[in-house]
Amino acid sequence: MSFVRDLFQTSPRSHVPLGPVTTQQDLDYSCEDHSRAGPSQSLLHDHSPDLTSTPSDIFVDPPAPPYEEEDFSVCAPRPSTDPSLLYPTRNVELPERYQPSTTSVCSTATNTPFASRAPSPLPFYYSGASSCSSDTESEPESPLLGRPLRQPPWRAPERRRWWSLSFGSNGTDGWRRRRRWRDIVWGLRTCKRVIRRLVRHPLFPKTPVTILLTLLFLTIFGVSLTFLLIYILNPDKEPLPWRAYCTLPQHSGGPPSLSLSPTALLQTPLPTNLTPSVFPPPDLDEMAPAGVFVGVFSMDTAVERRMLVRSTWANHVRSREGAGSGDGGIGTSRTVVRFILGQPRKDWERRVKLEMETYNDMVILPVQENMNSGKTYAFFSWAANHSWVPPLYQDNFTRMPEEFSYSNVTSPPPVLASHDPPLAHQDQLRSATPQPWVRPDFVVKADDDSFVMLAELEARLRVELYKDPLPPPPPSDRKQQSSQQSQLRGRSDQEPAILDLDQIASYFDFALPSYATRTPPTLVAAPPAKSAEPPSRDPLVFWGYLVKNRFMAGELYALSFALVDWVSNDPIVKTMVRGAEDKQTSKWIRSHPRAEEVRWSSERCWIYDHPRAGTVYSHGFLFPSEVRRVQEGVIRDVQRLAQQMAKESSTTAATIPPGQNVPAPEKWSHSTVSKFGSRYSPPSGDLNVDYSVEALVEGSDMSMVHDDGSMTADLAWKYREGRKKRYAGQRVGGTVVVHFIKKNMWFLETAAALLQGEDVTPLEWALEHARSTEGAEETVGAENGRGGGALGSDGVYSSDADEQQESHASTDSDRTNTRSTRTMTRRYRDRGQ
Repeated sequence: MSFVRDLFQTSPRSHVPLGPVTTQQDLDYSCEDHSRAGPSQSLLHDHSPDLTSTPSDIFVDPPAPPYEEEDFSVCAPRPSTDPSLLYPTRNVELPERYQPSTTSVCSTATNTPFASRAPSPLPFYYSGASSCSSDTESEPESPLLGRPLRQPPWRAPERRRWWSLSFGSNGTDGWRRRRRWRDIVWGLRTCKRVIRRLVRHPLFPKTPVTILLTLLFLTIFGVSLTFLLIYILNPDKEPLPWRAYCTLPQHSGGPPSLSLSPTALLQTPLPTNLTPSVFPPPDLDEMAPAGVFVGVFSMDTAVERRMLVRSTWANHVRSREGAGSGDGGIGTSRTVVRFILGQPRKDWERRVKLEMETYNDMVILPVQENMNSGKTYAFFSWAANHSWVPPLYQDNFTRMPEEFSYSNVTSPPPVLASHDPPLAHQDQLRSATPQPWVRPDFVVKADDDSFVMLAELEARLRVELYKDPLPPPPPSDRKQQSSQQSQLRGRSDQEPAILDLDQIASYFDFALPSYATRTPPTLVAAPPAKSAEPPSRDPLVFWGYLVKNRFMAGELYALSFALVDWVSNDPIVKTMVRGAEDKQTSKWIRSHPRAEEVRWSSERCWIYDHPRAGTVYSHGFLFPSEVRRVQEGVIRDVQRLAQQMAKESSTTAATIPPGQNVPAPEKWSHSTVSKFGSRYSPPSGDLNVDYSVEALVEGSDMSMVHDDGSMTADLAWKYREGRKKRYAGQRVGGTVVVHFIKKNMWFLETAAALLQGEDVTPLEWALEHARSTEGAEETVGAENGRGGGALGSDGVYSSDADEQQESHASTDSDRTNTRSTRTMTRRYRDRGQ
């Protein structure tokens, strides 16, 4: 029991019996004398000290222990065993004072003497209570026990302020916040405990060697996991059968069905009378050229790439006129190239303005530079109002474009760029009033990592321009078509489709009641229905590389001007501008009011990736001569596969149901240049620049050079084909676009392969000269320096004088004999395929 509470207590309280207490005077500091501790009297009655006495009269300072500082032989004091010393008693002589407190026997405190220090300014108090067991020790109202321990702030109940308002939670918001915070703290503490246990685990690396091995293992695991995720998430896991793309007919018609398999190539039953497509058609030069506006997407920092484009395919004569002698630039006389940029950054504004003033071939769109956030839509919106191409400078064509709705819209000619058509430059130089420019027939979106052969692109778009338009769908399908388009335009992919009553009735084959089909009465007479206007004759063409039968690839695709004008004005398209731009463009075309009449024309043979890219779309540079050989091999494979399936269906049940996809053979994806999933490596390590470019040509002898000596680089270069033979004497019919040119060196290699080279090689010239003089040589005789070799029916001499002919490479007979070696090489290559 506290003394202060007893001091101010008004009602008597019973005392709890405590252990014996020994006063400071009773402590025995002597080893021999143990009788100095006198007994103390018990305080058995209620006591009320005099309140008028001062604190100094009530409390008495304890005396200092009577031992010497140097004496270390003193004994510890022994407590008294007198039972009467349990309670401090009132002094008989001085009843207003109390005797000093004694030390309890049960106390755990040691009986060491007090340290010699200055006394506290407050009166020293000796408690007569024991620390063994007492109920009064835990009373919080004792003034000497101090303030009770407070709970942590995050546990204390939150007081509601007078200015705070709570709605609908009955004051549980604070509790929820505290609980959320408590969960966070508990989670952090749990993580800390787990980490501590992990670090203290005996298998945890602690030495430098084990730490390095652990880091190496984690690095290998992270790299392996990364490549595994890339492989799982990559949809292109196998090379594409590009050989079949060059042989089988490609899609050209309405929008491809979404139910069609992305890898659909061959459908059962297999055709047995395949006829590969031939391009160009014989009447190509009789058609008037098409107006093509090519917008090359670029950015402010791609200055070097723009310069490469200006100096190569945008201006080169073989890109604009084609192979051979060309057509004098008539075909691309209405084709212009412009670079499309977003708003440049402040560091590049001045440089971009200077470049615009210098070359006059750049367009700055009012959008921030981006790829999939609306730049494509901004470009088509700009092209619908500001794209112009030169007019038709000649009218000596048998097939002229019809009167399209945009044919009469003209504009004064702009300032020409250096790579604009030569006929446009001549028109402005010769005439004081040059002809006004007109709307393009096609607007092309291209990437700056694409190499475009303009003559090839214009020729294919010209053919699409003069094709007959697709017929409209039957009247029974128009309502369903419009309903599907409204669902596509008005909902996202996650929202369920909503069927109208007519669709439900047709699905379940029952008739709707009259109240569901009759027109509700109106108070105002309905206006007379206007006669439906005939559909426009403007071509609706969507041309490009069809990817997985879903969308046109973004490296290059073309829209007819009617589609461009609709895209710029349709309000629904404005809400579909974010996302992969090539996929979004295909969604726009599918949502067209006349979507079934839009011709989707795919070109998957002559659009491919650079040979060094190593993608599924990558193979060597293609030319028509190699494609003809590829087509012959694919046709033989299809006929053999059809015969095999016919035998299996006659003996057993058909393995593949009719109409299902037939997997393409692996050999249809074979390339002599590149290999899917691996970096390109040249066939030999000592190739010069010309040899290395020739090695990138698909099917060339240089691409099959081996270090074992079966085919040397010099011999392969000698047997190479010239441009005239590669194009089979045609002006066009080869590569249109080479994509994925990520390095400027790759760009220059593409330019060298497609734009450079001799039309006729020395060996080919020698063979032509030998054929022209073949009749005269036969009259002279077989002994005219040919070493007894006889000329066969195919123009190839016998191989008995091969060694002699190789030693005389300068003679015509030697150049003729090398033809036999080339034939053997070609046969060897065909067997290898």
